[in-house]
Amino acid sequence: MRILHMLLLVLLLMLQGAAGQQVFPRLDNSCLAQNGRCFPRICRRPYYWIGECSNGYSCCRRGWSS
Repeated sequence: MRILHMLLLVLLLMLQGAAGQQVFPRLDNSCLAQNGRCFPRICRRPYYWIGECSNGYSCCRRGWSS
């Protein structure tokens, strides 16, 4: 009976550690994945806005040079 309690304790500890992990981890820096950079305000030349960063900043990408 003691071994059953010990196995239950080990199982609970393993589940507790796994509770904070995501099953499908998402890409944390999606702006970087789009070849962009995060700026605290609006995008200025030669950058243009492509989205929003996770911290609320503007995600900007360098524009095409003509």
